Parts: sequence; C-alpha cells; structure tokens
Amino acid sequence: MAMEDILLQGKYRPLRNILSYDIFDRGFNGWMVLLPNFTEGPDFDVPPTKVNKDQWPPVMLSTATYRFPGTHGSMSGTYSLKLSTRPVANPYSMPPAPGSMGHAIKRLSFFDPSAQYLQLECWFAYTAEQDTVDGDGPQPGLHENSIRAFGIGSDTQDDGNRFFWGIRYLNSVDGKPMRKWQYISATPGTDKDWAFGQDGDWCKWGVDCWWFGERRPDGYHAGYKDVPGGSQNLIYNETDCKINWQYLRLKIDFKNHEYVEMQCQNKVFDLRGTPITTVDKYRRIDGLINPVIWLETDTNRRVFLYIDSFVVSQE
Repeated sequence: MAMEDILLQGKYRPLRNILSYDIFDRGFNGWMVLLPNFTEGPDFDVPPTKVNKDQWPPVMLSTATYRFPGTHGSMSGTYSLKLSTRPVANPYSMPPAPGSMGHAIKRLSFFDPSAQYLQLECWFAYTAEQDTVDGDGPQPGLHENSIRAFGIGSDTQDDGNRFFWGIRYLNSVDGKPMRKWQYISATPGTDKDWAFGQDGDWCKWGVDCWWFGERRPDGYHAGYKDVPGGSQNLIYNETDCKINWQYLRLKIDFKNHEYVEMQCQNKVFDLRGTPITTVDKYRRIDGLINPVIWLETDTNRRVFLYIDSFVVSQE
C-alpha cells in the first residue's frame, strides 16, 4: 500500500467517491489565488466595487520556517499550502482592506449524477507573524488576536441553482476574542446592502460572502450565522512559531441544499436541516464545485494559514 493511501485512511474519513486528495508536499494540485474578473475596458480592468480584490497575496508552497526554531515543515512532509495576508486591516464593520484577506480556490465539477452528499476535509494550522512585541499584559509578543477569521467552503452549482456553503472560525473582532464557528447563511437583503452600499456592483446578494455582506462591531456578519454550541478554543501555542495541525470537516446534502455536520478536532456539530444559501444560477457553470479556503487579519500584521492536505469527496 502506498504511503498516500495509508495517510488517507489514517487521517481522513472521506465519502465513497474521492474527487481529489491534495497532498501539498507534492505540489499545488490546482489550487491558486482567488482573483477578480479582469474583463473590463479599456485595459482588462475589474468591475466597479468597494472591495479591492487585486491585492490578495498569492498562495504558495511553504516549509513553515520561523525566526527562532527554523523550519517546521508540514504534518506529513516538508511543504504545506500557505495562505497569507498583507499587514493591513480595516475595522471589522468596514469592507475588507485591500490585501487584508488571503484566498485559495480549486476548480472542479460533478461527475456522479446519483451522489447526494459532498464533503470537504483538511488538516490546518494558523499563526500570526512574529514581528514586534506590542501587546498588553502577559506574553505581549503573542499575537493570537491578530487573526480575525479563516474558513473553508465552496461555490457550487447544480442544474437549477447556485449555492454557497462553508464554515469559518471567527477568532477575533477588533482585538476582542470570539473563538467560535459560524456557517455560511446569508441574511435576506438587497444587492446594494450586500455590496456595502455600492450601486451596480457585479456581485449579487448571497454571492462571495467571504468578502461581501454587512458587518457590525459585535461580530455580526450578514453572510454567516453561529453554529449552535459552536464556541471552541482551538490550539494556539505559547509562541507564534509553534503550530499544531488540527482536523476540519464539513458535509452537506447538495440534493436538498442543506448542511449535515461539521467537525473540528474531535468535536462534531450537528447541522442537519440547516438550509444553504441559494442564489440564481450563473450561466455556463452547471456542475461547478469550487472549494475555497480563506483567511483574514484583524490588525496591521500579516497572518498565515497552512493546509497540510485537503480532501473533496461525495457519495
């Protein structure tokens, strides 16, 4: 049995049909930065919007090397997929600052017409840049609260609808610890409200909630709702250069457009019967499955999300 098969059986609980098993020690496996549409005149400009998306940093393969311990490596090798931000952030209630988020996307499609369930799994680690000692109280050089949020999800379209689904870990809001899971679920509203008051934005209500949707200082986001009982303290070690690999899984029923369950570490959250945000279908993307990973900083400091490996499966 190949080592990849042993690792798959030991680290993951995939559904019957594995669409992709991405080991980033072997390459990008089709993952790349999520970019805007460079299709406008006069010189391949982007559509008008209040969310500048051309400053998201590129994804990279990383050895997870730090100033004190040197190279950490990945969970099962040397390289992991690394998402990063630039050292810039707006207050939570404002649109994301240019460069304050990092995104990765992989573009797939359905192949089993009888399948009902779709599942995403990964092993991840996260940390902030160890740049300056600027905190208050004990461990002023620990920057856990610089990480605003990170998540996994998908933009998916069947023969009738396009739908957005996913989960994020809301870690900190304007420096205040939150430490809870939320699932994608768009609060009803207008296209203008969704686009931060922009008339004529190409993005419609419910689309791309990782960067669109009203935000409020208390942590409210028009694109998310709290997972019931979803408070969870993840592992964040006593210094930013000590990372721990943690398991994450999300399963949906795409035939009925409902969540089924999510899991982080050994904690499972029952989401059965929870509807998925559904919007009008988009032309020429029937059968689309586009898994997405994202990350956002809460301060003017770079933050990082590492993905050891990622599995997409259905049955």
